[in-house]
Amino acid sequence: MAPQSKLQPVRGTHDLIGAGFRRHHRVVETARRIAALYGFEEWATPIFEDTRVFARGLGETSDVVAKEMYSFEDRGGESVTLRPEFTAGLCRALVSNGLTQSVPLKVFASGPVFRYERPQAGRQRQFHQLDIEVFGAAEPLADAEVIACGWHILRELGVADGVVLDVNTLGDAPSRDAYRADLVGFFRAREAELGEDSKRRLEKNPLRILDSKDAGDRRVVADAPTIEPHLTAEARAFWDALRRHLGAFGVPFRENPRIVRGLDYYSHTAFEFVTDRLGAQGTVMGGGRYNGLVEEMGGPPTPSVGWGAGIERLAMLMEAAGATPEAAQPVHVMPVSEAEEPAALAALQALRAAGVSAEMAYRGNLKRRMERANKARATLAVIVGAEELARGAVRVRDLDHARQFDVVLPEALRFEVLAGLLRRAAAEAGAADRLALAIATAGLDTLPPA
Repeated sequence: MAPQSKLQPVRGTHDLIGAGFRRHHRVVETARRIAALYGFEEWATPIFEDTRVFARGLGETSDVVAKEMYSFEDRGGESVTLRPEFTAGLCRALVSNGLTQSVPLKVFASGPVFRYERPQAGRQRQFHQLDIEVFGAAEPLADAEVIACGWHILRELGVADGVVLDVNTLGDAPSRDAYRADLVGFFRAREAELGEDSKRRLEKNPLRILDSKDAGDRRVVADAPTIEPHLTAEARAFWDALRRHLGAFGVPFRENPRIVRGLDYYSHTAFEFVTDRLGAQGTVMGGGRYNGLVEEMGGPPTPSVGWGAGIERLAMLMEAAGATPEAAQPVHVMPVSEAEEPAALAALQALRAAGVSAEMAYRGNLKRRMERANKARATLAVIVGAEELARGAVRVRDLDHARQFDVVLPEALRFEVLAGLLRRAAAEAGAADRLALAIATAGLDTLPPA
């Protein structure tokens, strides 16, 4: 056993290696591909920002700002913060790059985020998120489309069966003002049953009490009034249109009046994709409409909607569903001796140029190279020997079934066509047998016919 280093990842961080990285990569690439189908353009913003970006975006009294942000003073005396989420930084980028007159804009982003909280499954101090935002669209169709995009991503990852969409309305400003007064009256009557954090929120932000995780608070919240009776005609029309659009997109949902957002600029739609397969931390994707955050960054009024999703949690759902991508199985190219190495290297590069994953061990005799290929669970090997080269051929071995055949090359030994010849040889051996399947697994099925 190799000696273990005393240097380990910092608490709340983790390495992405092997199957864990393959799941992570599949989540990001799937989201990137689906977002592009919906017309989203990818942006990348700095990992750290002026602390004021997140203090404004998340609210000075929020738990994230008050307890969880990684903020520090740099050597120039400026307060900077590692991003705890994407939305505020993307809004800042919209304003500082002069794009507020180019809306509507549809933006996709992904990468690491940082929060100082108790590490738990699927939520570390450095974790990773996907993010979708539509800037400058006031219509409920935009809300429905970002939700539909999220649902599409979950389906493509193979985890949608274990996830439920909860959706709620926060109404417009007059609706929330009336609802807030109703809530304050309700919670005042039961203030003694609330936790200390909720008592403080009662003065500044009573809607946040609805989102409390405290068990005692949850018992009180179960009896709290809903916003439904307080919706204005305009807010009710928006809510009706959202649900109608979700139906048209084919997105199943359930109404959950307890989903809220605590900041004043959040309005209308709030939603979460939740699952019972990750324990208590069951939200895998969540978002809503915000109509004032761009103004907080110094821009004009810009109605917007978006969501964020935890990549680690989506990867955990993939693992639970048995959807972990297989490791690549390269074709192993093997010179029989040092004399055949130049020809083997030509074959190696020809396969790669044709889009086929291929590798060759740096040293070892044929037996050692074959052992390495078998250990790597390779399905195909290309053996380059003097006898075969004298006949203008290479030998292809099906490692799954210990069978082999020779592929005759053109006179000039043009290895550029080797991949196509491998396909042809597989067809001659019988397209339905396991050999053809092995070649397809190696990636050759993506090549044009020879």
